Amino acid sequence: MANNQTLKQGQQQKAKQRLTPQQLLVGQVIEKPIDQLREFVEKKVLENPALETTPNETDDWEGMMVDDNPLPEEISSKNHDDSTNTKDSNNPEDSDNNDESHSIDDNYNIDENYNTDNNDDRYDNDVPIPVYNTQQNDITYGDTISFYDKLKEQMGEHDLDEQQQEIMKYLIGSLDSDGLLRKDTDTICDELAIYYNIDASTDEVETVLAELQQFDPAGVGAHNLRECLLLQIDRKKPSWVKTITKQIVTNYFDDLLKNHWRKLQNVLHLSDEDKETIQGEIRKLNPKPGSSLGEVQGFNIHQITPDFIVETNDDGTVTFSLNRGDLPDISVSETYIDIVNNAKNLSKRDREALPILRKDLESAKGLIDAIQQRQHTLHATMKAIIRRQYRFFQEGDEADLRPMILKDIADDTGLDISTISRVTNEKYAQTRWGIFRLRFFFTDKYEKDGEEMSTRKIKLALREIINHEDKQHPFTDAKLEEEMKKKGFPIARRTIVKYREQMKIPKSSLRRE
Repeated sequence: MANNQTLKQGQQQKAKQRLTPQQLLVGQVIEKPIDQLREFVEKKVLENPALETTPNETDDWEGMMVDDNPLPEEISSKNHDDSTNTKDSNNPEDSDNNDESHSIDDNYNIDENYNTDNNDDRYDNDVPIPVYNTQQNDITYGDTISFYDKLKEQMGEHDLDEQQQEIMKYLIGSLDSDGLLRKDTDTICDELAIYYNIDASTDEVETVLAELQQFDPAGVGAHNLRECLLLQIDRKKPSWVKTITKQIVTNYFDDLLKNHWRKLQNVLHLSDEDKETIQGEIRKLNPKPGSSLGEVQGFNIHQITPDFIVETNDDGTVTFSLNRGDLPDISVSETYIDIVNNAKNLSKRDREALPILRKDLESAKGLIDAIQQRQHTLHATMKAIIRRQYRFFQEGDEADLRPMILKDIADDTGLDISTISRVTNEKYAQTRWGIFRLRFFFTDKYEKDGEEMSTRKIKLALREIINHEDKQHPFTDAKLEEEMKKKGFPIARRTIVKYREQMKIPKSSLRRE
């Protein structure tokens, strides 16, 4: 009996969430560290004639003080010695008077449907929203030309179209400190579409990535250590050493990591002399190509400009503020506003240009609102981090870090967890105890028998035990379990193995000296 196939047409209703251009802009601005934000703002000023830079004035964003309560309820403005410019940050009249640099005449409405999503009651009233300006004290650490800038300089040596250049910049910015690309291609495609409105296929991203992997130093842009080593081997001149080395990394990588040279020697039929030659060749490979450019000049691998300045006073109080670096002060052009407000007096020909002027004004105000929301969000996030990790900022002891995950800060601030993730990505805080990535302050928790412990504290104790063990008779994982119980950390052996591997500490047989 023949099967009959028929076509049917029907209607289906689906709910699909789309991000508005303003939401995309806010996401971009929040995610950028201070140096990248400066470049972004300068580019926007050049592109949009409705934006203009204004003379730099005294910074209106006061430092914030956290009291000695580990979970303080409020943060008050930090006191300053400048008595000539006192202002109540909670007084709306004062803030309104200070907002002239980007205020728009009430007669002009950019768009009645325009919504910046900026009016949110979740923010505390005691945190002032500033007129957007900057302070000049740029705090810079490391080489003045960063590792990432050196990679961007090599882009001119490759034939890339405009979209490929944007993809290349994003790939370079996504490299970790080792010079490796830990993200998969699908994730990169999604992020390009969401944050930069770039519709790129996986094949196109892979093509650009292949170009990046031709950059110097060799091995940059690899997804993992094995690929990194293979990229370096491929650049060497043909020889029997290259052939054997590539065969080991390709087919016997686990044995190489475990230092099983006797097995490799038997499988590949290597003499003792051949084995030593191969070992010497492998030692020349760099597992962290991202560090090589910085090491040549004796600086850190890239420039660090902390977004947060956290100060711990002698009396134990903690204050913090945002570092604005050398961001340009921006405002909406008064000339543009006057033209739009007096549209009735314009000639017919000039009125035809009004849609373009309105679009420029909308874009200008959107950028200023996005930057203000960034400042507000960063302040709320850092405030929540200090409240939870107050003891660490007082004492500087890593063991004092309490269990804290992104969701905790999202709950404290009322912000979405994806926003917290963007805020804490690639941003640094300068403290009395050093400069730390914001992600440093986050640590998981371990619970057993109702007792909650920080995994960071457990790992520190485990590392201390291993550091003081007899190197000729190192502790097995079972023995480490016993030693940890003596220190008050009753964790299972499988947990010992997991934490040891996370800290990249080899097992006992490989620690023996």
